[in-house]
Amino acid sequence: MEVLKESVQYIKGIGPKKYALLNKLGIYTIEDALYYFPRDYEIWGDIENVASLTHGLESSLIVEFKGRPEVIRTRRLNIVKWTAFDETGELKCIWYNQPYRKNLYRWNQKYFVRGKIDKRYGETQVIMPFIEEYNPQKHDNPKIFPVYPLTKGLTQKDIQNVMRGALQKINNQIYDFLPASIRKEYRLAEKNFALYNIHFPKNKTTLNEARRRLVFEEFFFINMGLKLVKMKTQDQVGGIIFDLDEETISNFIAKLPFKLTDAQMRVLNEIFIDMQSGKTMNRLIQGDVGSGKTILAAIALYCAIQSGYQGALLVPTEILAKQHFQSFDRLFLDKDIKIQCITGSLTQTVKDKARQELKDGKIDIVIGTHALLEENIEFKNLGLIVTDEQHRFGVRQRAMMSSKGENPHMLVMSATPIPRTLSLILYGDLDISIIDELPPGRKPIKTYHVPPSIRGRVYKFVRKQVGEGRQAYIVCPLIEESDKIESVAAVELFENLKNGSLKGLNIDLLHGKMNPYEKEAVMEKFASGETQVLVSTTVIEVGIDVSNATLMVIENAERFGLAQLHQLRGRVGRGKHQSYCILIANARTREIRERMKIMVDSNDGFTVAEKDLELRGPGDIFGVRQHGLPEFKIANIARDIDILKLAQQGVDQVVNMRGNPEYDMVMEYIYREFNKKTSEIAMN
Repeated sequence: MEVLKESVQYIKGIGPKKYALLNKLGIYTIEDALYYFPRDYEIWGDIENVASLTHGLESSLIVEFKGRPEVIRTRRLNIVKWTAFDETGELKCIWYNQPYRKNLYRWNQKYFVRGKIDKRYGETQVIMPFIEEYNPQKHDNPKIFPVYPLTKGLTQKDIQNVMRGALQKINNQIYDFLPASIRKEYRLAEKNFALYNIHFPKNKTTLNEARRRLVFEEFFFINMGLKLVKMKTQDQVGGIIFDLDEETISNFIAKLPFKLTDAQMRVLNEIFIDMQSGKTMNRLIQGDVGSGKTILAAIALYCAIQSGYQGALLVPTEILAKQHFQSFDRLFLDKDIKIQCITGSLTQTVKDKARQELKDGKIDIVIGTHALLEENIEFKNLGLIVTDEQHRFGVRQRAMMSSKGENPHMLVMSATPIPRTLSLILYGDLDISIIDELPPGRKPIKTYHVPPSIRGRVYKFVRKQVGEGRQAYIVCPLIEESDKIESVAAVELFENLKNGSLKGLNIDLLHGKMNPYEKEAVMEKFASGETQVLVSTTVIEVGIDVSNATLMVIENAERFGLAQLHQLRGRVGRGKHQSYCILIANARTREIRERMKIMVDSNDGFTVAEKDLELRGPGDIFGVRQHGLPEFKIANIARDIDILKLAQQGVDQVVNMRGNPEYDMVMEYIYREFNKKTSEIAMN
C-alpha cells in the first residue's frame, strides 16, 4: 500500500518544525505513525456524584454552577473559585490565572467536569478542572485517551492529530496478511479495526481486542519469518556431507587433557548427525558459563578439516579472537593444521597475506572478528562456520558468512542462558542443543550482596585473595564519572585504589575506549599473572579465561541486568580454587533486593535468566534488534506468553497446510517482508 510510505509531513497541521520533532521519535512515514503505539492510556471512568468522590483520585462528574464566582487577586495570582453542584453535594472548582473563567459558564446548564479531587478545609475541591458542556452521547460512557512517548516541543494533542491523520490516509484499506480462518480460530480482530482501536479505543473491550491482535501479529510474523528461513535452509539440496573417520576423531577426543561430560557427548553426537545428514547444519549450542562449548567447536572444526574443508570461528572482540587462537594453537600443536587470526587491527600487509592464503586454501581454520564479514575475505572451500557469543551476531551476519561458501554448516555458541520462550524467538531459525552439565570438580562460586557502606571490607578481602596468590576483577558500569548518573567509574576507581586501599598491588585498567593494542597488552599481563587486580568495565563480560582469577567484585551491581551479572560472575570459578563474587549494590528498592537475592541463591544461568525475564522483561536480557530481528513494538514476552504460544500454534498450522493457496500466499508475503526488514536492520 503506497500511502504507508508517504511522509507524515503531508498530514494537515504538520509543518517542517513538527516534522523534525516527529523524526526524533522515529516517525517519518504514515506506517511509522501507525506503529508508534501509546505507552499508556488515560481512562476517564464512569460518571460519579459529589458525595462518592475520593481524595486524590481523578474523577468525572456532571454538575451545574450556582451563584457568581469568587475572584481573588494577589500580586502574582488571579484566582477564580466557582461552586458547582449535583443532587448529592457541592464541589468547588478553582482556576489560577484564568480570569476569563468567571464569565464562561451559564446557569441552568449541565457541564462535564474532570479533574483530581482535593478534600480540604471541610470542602471538596477540584483544581484546574477540564470542563465542557454536557453531551449524554459523548460523556455517559467511559472515555479512553492514548498517552504517547514524547519529545520536547510535542504535546499529546500533536501526536494524536498525527495518528488521526494517518488513520484517515489508510481509510481502512490496509492489507491484513492473517488469513480469515486464522483470525476466526484464534478470535483475532481485523487489522484495520486493531490499528484504529489501539490509538483511539472506543472502550476497554475494543482496546483489549486491538492489543491482542497486534501482539499476536508480531509474534506470528517473527516466528513465521524465522521458520521459513530455517525451512529454506533445510530444503537446500546438496548440503555438505562430512566424511567422519570415527577412529581419528575418537583418538583426538581421547587425547584431550580432560574427559568430556555426558552433556557434551550428547551435543557432540547431535552435531555429528547434522554433519552427515546431507542437509546444512544450523545448530545453536546453548550452555552456561564454563560448560565447555569451545572444545565442541574445536572438535567440529577438526572434523571439517579431516573432511577436506576450511573452518571459520567468528567472535565479537579482538581479545577473544586472540585467546581462541592461542588455545587452538595448543590444542592442534601436533596436527598439520594451519590456524590464522584475522582482526581489524592487523597491518594491511599481514591482512593481505592472510586473505590470499585463505583464498588459496593454505589456511585451515581462521579465527576473527567482524573483519571476517568483509567482502574481500574469500575461502577456497568453507565447510563450517562457528560463531561465538551469538547475541553479538544476528540473522543477517550469519547469512553474510554463509554466502562465503557452498551451503557451509553453521554452529552457533551462546554462553548467555536464555529462557526457552525467548530462545524460540531469537533462535527460531536454528536447532537448539543445551549443555546442562558443568565439568566435574568445578566448585560453585560463592556470591554475596553487600551495601556500599562496607566497601572497605571488600577491598581488604581483595588484598587477602591476592596475598594467597590469586587474582581479582573489579567491574564498574561506567568508564568515567558522569554528572547525570550516580555510579562508580572505572578510571576514578582505578586511581583511588592504586593510591589507597590496594596501594602496593599490581593493578591495571581495561575499558572500551582503549585501542585494541592497549587492551591486548593489559589482558596479556593479567593472563600471565603479572597484573593482580584488573579494574574494568563490562568489556570483560565475554571471552577472558584466567583460571587463577578467583574474585569478581561488581560495583553498582543494581545497574546491571541479572543475565549480565551472571556473565560477569562467570569470569571466575574456572580453576581449582574456591571463587567468589561480591555484588556491591544499594538495595533501595524491593526489586533490587529481589534481583540480588536471586544472584546469591543461584549459580544456574537458566534459573537466573528465567527470573530476569519475569522481573524485567526481555529487553533487559537483550533486545531482538541485536539479533538482526525486527523489534517488538507492542508485544512483551514476559507478559504475553499465552499469546506467544497461540501464535506459534498458528505458525505451525499454516506451515503444515502448505499447498493451501491462502496459506501459501501468507508464507510468501512474510518471507519477503521478513527478509526486507532484517536487511534494513543490518544496514542501520
